[in-house]
Amino acid sequence: MDAGDDDGHAARGRELLLISGMSGAGKGTASKVLEEFGWYVVDNLPLTFVGDLLARFEESDDEPLRLAIVADTRSLGFDEHLGDLLDLFDRRPQARILFLEASDEALVSRFNNVRRSHPLQSGGGLIDGITRERRILEGLRGRADVVVDTSALSVHDLRHRLETPFGDLGFDFHLTVESFGFKYGVPVDVDMLMDMRFLPNPHWIPELQPHTGRDKPVQDYVLADESIEEYLRAAVSMIRLAMTGYRREGKRYMTIAVGCTGGKHRSVAISESLAGRLSGLDSVEVHVRHRDLGRE
Repeated sequence: MDAGDDDGHAARGRELLLISGMSGAGKGTASKVLEEFGWYVVDNLPLTFVGDLLARFEESDDEPLRLAIVADTRSLGFDEHLGDLLDLFDRRPQARILFLEASDEALVSRFNNVRRSHPLQSGGGLIDGITRERRILEGLRGRADVVVDTSALSVHDLRHRLETPFGDLGFDFHLTVESFGFKYGVPVDVDMLMDMRFLPNPHWIPELQPHTGRDKPVQDYVLADESIEEYLRAAVSMIRLAMTGYRREGKRYMTIAVGCTGGKHRSVAISESLAGRLSGLDSVEVHVRHRDLGRE
């Protein structure tokens, strides 16, 4: 696999993305979303051809400016040439990797719904193929810049999740603040985790229990805790330090997960407050997402 000109991509301001992940996790849907964002997506290309494609991409003065390559266990030569492919991406500072993940339960349900066999099933059970693929992709997942768990995402949710790192180029940095409930599981696709379970729980206050962290009475109660102002100032300082490091490494996005027990009161209120503090930063776009709100 020919490495081509390692500096050409960065010099022309072009973007390069590798899309991979579990079969059934939504790579096809993600590809369509990325095409809406202006990416030219190449799917299922034999890995031995990738080096030549990258060289032509970087040498050309024409479109596309944003190239995404889908490579997974279907790709011809995947096992043999995956290491070479990752080396090509490692040598390109602006190249990124998107990995789409889903739980075993979600993948089994999706394959059963479409009545298709898993590409690695090989005569065994469906779960055997999923387990085998997860093992093969473990190293690639660990090197991904963005991991998206699609288990509970609608197409609209997936589009919103991809918009921050791969959509609008008008902002220097994208921040997503996501509230969640620990009892529903910790999000896998986060860069920083904040645990709000040390705060008094509005759930136990009868007049507050029906409300959510979006409502002013709950926000006033949560933010009245004597420790929270210092905590939020420290959190903003840590996030700004992390953003400095991410920018240095060529990464323009960051996801902060804010958790409480059920994802209804404390985490929602703190996410809204934190997002408000971060939205004042120059050239930073802030998104707020409440993963488990309304789930109870």
